[in-house]
Formats: sequence, C-alpha cells, structure tokens
Amino acid sequence: MFVSGTFNIVHPGHLRLLRFAAECGDLLIVGVLSDRLAVNSQLNQDLRLEGVSAISWVNFAFVLDDKPEDFVAKLRPSVVVKGREHESRANPELPILQAYGGQLLFGSGDTTFSSLELIRNESELINHSSIVRPDEFIQRHGFSVSGLESAFDQMRSLKVCVIGDTIVDEYIQCDPLGMSQEDPTIVVTPIMSEMFVGGAAIVAAHARNLGARSVEFVSVTGNDETGRYVAEKLHSCGVSSKLILDDSRPTTLKQRYRAGNKTLLRVSHLRQHKISRAIQQQALARIHDALGGADLVIFSDFNYGVLAQELVDEISKECERRKIMMVADSQSSSQTGDVSRFKGAALLTPTEREARIALGNYEDGLVVLAENLRQRANAQNVVITLGAEGLLILAKMAEEGKWLTDRLKALNIAPKDTAGAGDSLLVCTAMAMAVGRSIWESLYLGSLAAACQVGRIGNVPLSASELLVEIKKNGIHAAA
Repeated sequence: MFVSGTFNIVHPGHLRLLRFAAECGDLLIVGVLSDRLAVNSQLNQDLRLEGVSAISWVNFAFVLDDKPEDFVAKLRPSVVVKGREHESRANPELPILQAYGGQLLFGSGDTTFSSLELIRNESELINHSSIVRPDEFIQRHGFSVSGLESAFDQMRSLKVCVIGDTIVDEYIQCDPLGMSQEDPTIVVTPIMSEMFVGGAAIVAAHARNLGARSVEFVSVTGNDETGRYVAEKLHSCGVSSKLILDDSRPTTLKQRYRAGNKTLLRVSHLRQHKISRAIQQQALARIHDALGGADLVIFSDFNYGVLAQELVDEISKECERRKIMMVADSQSSSQTGDVSRFKGAALLTPTEREARIALGNYEDGLVVLAENLRQRANAQNVVITLGAEGLLILAKMAEEGKWLTDRLKALNIAPKDTAGAGDSLLVCTAMAMAVGRSIWESLYLGSLAAACQVGRIGNVPLSASELLVEIKKNGIHAAA
C-alpha cells in the first residue's frame, strides 16, 4: 500500500486515511512530500516525517522528492490510497496503476480537518486561560502569590516516597458513525489511543516533575505488558520504582472511549483482592529502604488491595518514629473505602462522597463532616474536595487545639478532563507543606496544580514551570 502527502500536522483525518490504507494490505509505505514539493507546509520535512513515522499503522515512511506518480511507476505498489476528495479529480497515478494491474482506492468519506485551523485552536487554548485567581482567599490569609515562586526552589530538597495502587489510563479516541439499525446502540470506530500512568504512579511522576530531588515509588503490578509500560514511563520521569509483581492480578487498566470531548464508555480491567501476606512483607522491606532520608510519604489509595490495613499501620508507625510527614487520599469507586484509616496524617483530601462513606454519615453538613473525620483519623488538616464547587478546608491553626474552616473555589472554570484533579491537588499541596509553607499557601498551590491538570486531556505529569506561568501571569481573572 502506498500513500503520499504533505502531512503538515498529523490530524484525525490523516489517521483515518492511514488506518484505512493499512487495512487494505500487509505493508504500508508513506511518502512525505519534501519541502521542495510541499510549498505551503508550515513545518519542515524532517518534522513532518517524524510525525508520520510515529504512527503504528505505518511500516515505512520517507521524504519523497519525486512526483508521486513518478515514484508509483518505480515502486509499482499493488494499491495507492488517496483521500475521498481526490475521487472527482484527475489522478495522474491512475493510468500507471492500470498499466500493471494496480488499484487506486479512496478513503471512505471522513470529516476533513484543516491543519492551520488546528494550529489556531491550539494557540487560543494557550492564550486564553480559564484559570482564575481567588483574590479574596489570598487576602484573607495574608500571603503573596509572587512569594510562592520560591516554594518550587525549596521543593528541590525533598525526598518523597509514594505508596499505593498503580493504574494505567488509556484514552481511545473514536469517530462516531451513528446509531445501529439493529438496536439503539451508538456505533463508533476507534481512530487512535493514548496511554497514561495513573493512580499512585502519576502522583510519583508529579512529585518528580514538580522538582523533588528524589522520588521512591512502591507498588504492586501484574506480570504483564501494562506493568512493564508503567516501569518504563516512571523511569523516563526520573522516578525510582520498587514494583512488586503479583501473578494473581493484572496491572489495573482503565479504558475511556471518547468522541469529541465526551467520554462514551469506561472499561476497567482489575482485581480488587488484598495482596497476600508474603507480598506485604516484600512491600514493607522495600518501603523501609525508601524511607531512609525521606521528608514526605504520600499514600495514594484506590482500594484495589495494595494498601492492606496491616501494611498501612506498619508504615504509619515507622513514619511516626522517624518523624516523616504523611498525607493520604483514598478514592472509592464503589461503596468501599475508608480514608480515616490513615491515622495521624498531616493532610487528608477525600471527596464529600468518600468522607461520607468513611464515616457512614449522610446527613450532617460539610463542616461537621470534616470535623468528625479529623477526630476519627487524628488528622491535622482535612480538605473535602467538591468538584466544580472547590474545597472545604478544615485547617489546624498555630494555637493548640484550634482549627479554622474556609472555602476555596475551583480555579479552572472550564475543565476538559477532571480525572487527575485530586492527585495533582494532593501532591502539590503536600510538597508545599513539607517545605514549611502554610496550609493556605499550600492549598492555593495545590488548587492551581489541579486547575492546570484539568485543563488538558489525560494524566500528564505536572511541571513547576507550568505552575510558575500561572503564578506570574498578569491580568488573570479574579475569583471571589
């Protein structure tokens, strides 16, 4: 199969065409027109070739400096594939193909995309931030936003240990075809997929990318390709992974089928049983090693069995003995989970639902709920996350036995993907607290991290530079 074109920026229309071509035969060769031939291209030939070569359906790609029809005469491919828009035009390859018995096929009628329009849209996203600044919150707690820049320099001194469930998130972008004629079912065709580390693994990647000098990650994965993907990705992020293989479970994989900016279906491949005592002992040995010189321990619990209560209790005792700060989040995908089991934490960040499940309390208001959770867990600070409504904060004050309650609104008024909000809030807030920032400064930074994270699709590790852009930004919208 042979396809040629400019491929100025690879977009979904290109992907559909190349997938169609790959399905027409066994070997797909793509000629990327050289700069001499592609006179209107915005990217040079090497960058355009790199984009096409990265597509898994393409077996071989090269820079084409001949006219496509001349190259077809030399290569003599069995099939040449072109876009449907060429069907009503003159096609100089056609007589050459007919002469030796080749075929000219046209990709099925797909929506076309303008590369220049994609560039404009991307520029608008960069230039028109939907992140707001909570001026009243900042004034109420008497800190300077510009003074927070130095927090990231301080974070470079931290050694962080992250413990919890590993998850891989796969986003499968689909093209909707319509309704089935047999039953009321939406029919889609997948056009591309992208994988991201998630769960506790992305917390570890966030911590390293935000500047921690060292991040140790302890978790349990299956002996499978998904687990090996996690190890490779974390290694590329600079995270030291101490992964324990458990043949009784696969590495948790969550697939999201999306069309446009909407998720149509989620499919989870997982096992939720508690890890065996033998694996707990392996984990504990690796955690003891990781705690040496640690400044911060982050429990990232998804209730998939990695953080067995016996293991949590042993780690908590060791952290207390070594005077290492602990923070925890326990996410509940069903009617299970108890964030209060992480005793003595400096910070807990459950959702309202998770706090109510932990306490069995479905009646009291948020302030009472937060106080009850604080008492049961013996926590210093409790933050109940409320999605688009922001945070309810119960914070320990300097005076003995005093706590203060406040609210902080969500800082991104137009989120794209909320899946990673809690992870980014937890890790950035905890790291700021670990370098001595007040709970109010820390939560502002954590909320800013969450606002950045939900402004894009997929769990991509946050960087300090992304947050600094928002901190330094002039003319940012203000939120009461």
